[in-house]
Amino acid sequence: MLKIGCHVGMSGKEMMLGSVKDAIRVGANTFMLYTGAPQNTKRKDVSELRIEEARALMKEHGIEDFVVHAPYIINLANCVKQETFDIAVQFLEVELQRTQAMGSSVLVLHPGSHVGEGVEAGVNQIAKGLNQVLTKDMKVTVALETMAGKGSEIGRSFEELAMIYDKVVYQDKLRVCFDTCHVNDAGYDIVHDFDGVMEQFDRLIGKDQIAVFHMNDSKNEKGAGKDRHENFGFGHIGFDAMMYIMNHPDFMHVPKILESPFVKDLEDAKKSYEPYAHEIAMIRSGVFNPNMLDEIRP
Repeated sequence: MLKIGCHVGMSGKEMMLGSVKDAIRVGANTFMLYTGAPQNTKRKDVSELRIEEARALMKEHGIEDFVVHAPYIINLANCVKQETFDIAVQFLEVELQRTQAMGSSVLVLHPGSHVGEGVEAGVNQIAKGLNQVLTKDMKVTVALETMAGKGSEIGRSFEELAMIYDKVVYQDKLRVCFDTCHVNDAGYDIVHDFDGVMEQFDRLIGKDQIAVFHMNDSKNEKGAGKDRHENFGFGHIGFDAMMYIMNHPDFMHVPKILESPFVKDLEDAKKSYEPYAHEIAMIRSGVFNPNMLDEIRP
């Protein structure tokens, strides 16, 4: 069974319960959320997240699992400012605890940026941080996200992710989040040779390590290194290549999460519209709808 979902919010009085309702509303059977704002460390106590009600609603609608995304402010690769690294380690530990309390087994994490100190130094720092928070008995795995190659970010190649694996003590607590836009922008030909790309990944890390896919089309050509998402099927990766990955038999059990941009209003630049219900319906139909963006706009 295809596990297809999207990023949903978690705010207001309903918190996680509202997240589940949003997923159901757009026709998803899995979803991804942040445990709080991705730009800061402010978090409500887990007792306020309405977890039991959310889990009950998930069960009622046959939603078995979901994914948590760590906030962008966590940068384990920073080896210039000790304070930044220390905050990253401390907050990652908190996010792992919150992820487990909410009932997810996967926390997606951007590996981080070495801020000019070089890949080797950044990788060593990431591994150092992970070794401080990963424990033998923990129930949550950290899924390192494949990155597009902007600036000094680490994870733009499978080799860089493999380097992190090699330096982590509890490697069984690591997984990978495979972002299609990022991998395309990093230079991998997933449009014409996805299986060849996966052979590379399998040799270096193991395709069984992919815990979640971020199913994002790209506004950029292969190798652009820019990381600009496009709506499903409307970018340089395209509908056919995206659907090949979506329905690949090796990954049918892996959650596929949409992080598509909202569709902008043609007359009012301040207005935009959520695309997920339309995208999920199109994906389930298996037929590209070239008019979808127009249909999303009121």
